[in-house]
Amino acid sequence: MPGFPHTKENDILTSNDVSHDQQFPALVLAAGRASRMGCTKQLLMLPGGESLLSRAVGQARLLSRQVRVVAGCGYPLVRYRCALQPGAWIYHPDWSQGLAGSLAAGIHQLGRQALGVFVVLADQPLLAPEGLKQLAAQARAEPERPWGASYGDRVGVPAWIPRSLWPQVVALAGDAGAGRVLNRSGAGAIDIAGVQPDVDTPESWQEVRRLLAEQT
Repeated sequence: MPGFPHTKENDILTSNDVSHDQQFPALVLAAGRASRMGCTKQLLMLPGGESLLSRAVGQARLLSRQVRVVAGCGYPLVRYRCALQPGAWIYHPDWSQGLAGSLAAGIHQLGRQALGVFVVLADQPLLAPEGLKQLAAQARAEPERPWGASYGDRVGVPAWIPRSLWPQVVALAGDAGAGRVLNRSGAGAIDIAGVQPDVDTPESWQEVRRLLAEQT
C-alpha cells in the first residue's frame, strides 16, 4: 500500500479561497446499498423537493468548496438525480465490501496538497449548519488534529481526519468507519445538532421526515 506524502501545516495556501480548499477537501460517502432501508436511500426525497444526497452535498459545501462524492450502488442514476452536483464523483466498484473501502477509495483520490479530509455521510439530513461551520473553523485552525461530531461519550462523523491518520483509516476493513480511528487518536469533539437520527431504516426515515416537516 503506497504511503501518503506529508504536507506541512505551514505550507497552507493563501492565494484564494478555492486553492485554499484544495488543502481542506470534503468527501461525501454515498456508495452503499442501504439493505436495511430496502431502497436506494440516496434518492429519497426530503420535504421541499431535494434528495437525501443533494442535502449531503450542500452540507459538505459548508465545510469546503472542494466536495467529492464516493458513489457505488445505483450509480450512475444516483449521480443523474443529484440536483446539487459536487465538484467530482468517485465511482467505487467494490462498494459492497463496506464503508471502510468507500472511505479509502475517496482518500486515494485526494491530491498531495490536502492537509486532511472532511468526511460527511449521505444520510444525516438534520445536521445543523452552525455545527458544521464550527467543525470547518476548528479544522482550519488546527489542521493537524482530528475533529469529530460529539455523540456523547465518543466522536464520529461528520469529521476532519488529518493526513497523518490516513494510513490508519485506509487500513480499516468492512463496515468499520472513521470513528474508530478518531476516538483512539483523541479527536476533539464538536457539538453538531442533528447527528441523530440518521436514515437507516424505514422507521428512521419516517422520523426524519417528521422532524424536517416540523422545521419547515
